[in-house]
Amino acid sequence: MNPLKLGTRGSRLARAQSQQVADAITAATGRAVVLEIVSTRGDRDRTRPLAELGGKGLFTFELEERLREGTLDLAVHSLKDLPTDDPDGLVVAAFPAREDPRDAFVGPRVTDLPPGASVGSGSLRRRAQFAALRPDVSLADIRGNVDTRIAKVDNGTFDGTILAMAGLNRLGIQRPDIRPFTVEQMVPAVGQGALGIQCRANDTAVLAVLSVIDHAPTRICVTAERAFLAAYGGGCNVPAACFVQVDGAELVGVAVAESASGQLQRVEARADLRGEAAIELGRFLAQRVRSSHDD
Repeated sequence: MNPLKLGTRGSRLARAQSQQVADAITAATGRAVVLEIVSTRGDRDRTRPLAELGGKGLFTFELEERLREGTLDLAVHSLKDLPTDDPDGLVVAAFPAREDPRDAFVGPRVTDLPPGASVGSGSLRRRAQFAALRPDVSLADIRGNVDTRIAKVDNGTFDGTILAMAGLNRLGIQRPDIRPFTVEQMVPAVGQGALGIQCRANDTAVLAVLSVIDHAPTRICVTAERAFLAAYGGGCNVPAACFVQVDGAELVGVAVAESASGQLQRVEARADLRGEAAIELGRFLAQRVRSSHDD
């Protein structure tokens, strides 16, 4: 049987998390998996801010094209990079168990930063929430992979930066100046810490393989979060976030978004674990956030 061809971006993090998926597939099914590196538009343009590049599929379009062509069998995406609507003929078939969803500050304690300190982040969501914690700090755009961003702190370009704990963990990076935020301090991006495994919707053989590594609790939580994003709109160009977790027989969700006046609005809600509850919860949180903007 031919090895499955798994498409991945070429960064060290993308390759690490894709290899983890490949190993999980092989361990569960015995199928060999080979990685194929695909360069995306977001990888090639490393200078302009992400908000300026905009558009759907910044880190996914080329991988999806290869899936449609049949030159890949599956593709691994960081779920936070994946648009909420499935492209024609493709489906997100599996969500492996989620890594740590939190953000982390790399640098001194946030409370120890001097006024006017420079913090690097290209995420509107992170910048809005960090500004609420430290409005006296200067926030500047930063691009590059995890290693590049950490290097810019080490060489003094920035006093600190904000990264995803999931990426740090997957790369095995351990430093004493990694300081995780609580979800109360900074709500993670939709899907942060989760991976989405995409394949052709009619490829029954690959769908069967991927069903083995799907993690039901992760699926239901990210389904709710992605329903929030689809209802609220804006993608990466809007400073909004939603995080959902399972608590016993309930889903617990929190959402935050910045209003036109620059005020952060935060809402929380719970829902029973049943039927369409995840989608309903996500949509309800989006409606609550929008309503709070009007109050």
